[in-house]
Amino acid sequence: MSFLSRFIRPCVHHAQRSSAASHLSRNGAPASQTLSRLFSSDAGLVKVDKEQGYAVLHMNRPPVNSLNTEFLQELTANIEELESDRHMQGLIITSACPKIFSAGLDITEMYQKSPESTDRFWRSLQDFWLTLYDSRLATVAAVTGHSPAGGCAIAMSCDHRIMAEGPFTMGLNEVNLGIVAPFWFKDTMQNTIGQRETERALGLGLLYKPDEALNVGLIDQVVPLENVVDQAREEIQKWIKIPGVARMASKRMIRESTLTKLRDIREDDINMFTNFIQMEAVQKHLGSYMEKLKKK
Repeated sequence: MSFLSRFIRPCVHHAQRSSAASHLSRNGAPASQTLSRLFSSDAGLVKVDKEQGYAVLHMNRPPVNSLNTEFLQELTANIEELESDRHMQGLIITSACPKIFSAGLDITEMYQKSPESTDRFWRSLQDFWLTLYDSRLATVAAVTGHSPAGGCAIAMSCDHRIMAEGPFTMGLNEVNLGIVAPFWFKDTMQNTIGQRETERALGLGLLYKPDEALNVGLIDQVVPLENVVDQAREEIQKWIKIPGVARMASKRMIRESTLTKLRDIREDDINMFTNFIQMEAVQKHLGSYMEKLKKK
């Protein structure tokens, strides 16, 4: 098998996947109708608007879109459903919560939980990242507020990132909570901003202001808050005009080694997380952080 065919064959498989749901909206209208907005789902944790060739996914877990097991599973299921729709070529991810994209992992999923619970939580995070980072869809992050830790990882996993002007920050700041970003978050950041800046970012738990994030390549554009989603709509049009098979093959060539690295040791990664998070010192840091949050 040639080098290129290793990438094209999975892309064709992705592009050809379809289901009955891809032809009918939830009210029974044909998915091929010419209305601009083809489909709208208000499912609570995730709101999805389907438009011509792409969808806008609004994360909707107030107040800060913290990522717990249920939310991660819902996000993964929605992306997989969009991928199964042959009419969909692009995805914009944004937030329904004011001035926050996502605050990252839900601390309550890591504090005083059983090994079984933390295993399930970490597996759901792996599933979500693998699905998003390897998506056949062109993906644009419309970052309409703060985006620390896991929120930053979501944005970095997209093909293009647009961030709002203002007092917002983005970065992998896990060390400030006494925990460590997983190696696949690290690899995603390193792929985005390079090794030296990633060393500084992870070691110091840096949170970048919009202009700083643009400077180091963490994001691609900074626009006024009220224009972020509209700018994302403009940007996604550029991506979905590229032939899907070629676009996905190019994306997979760049990202395959990062994805394979996790896929090869998923169980070890889960065990490592569970063992680490249940250490007495780590639990103490998490408990202290939760107490600080209660006082705010």
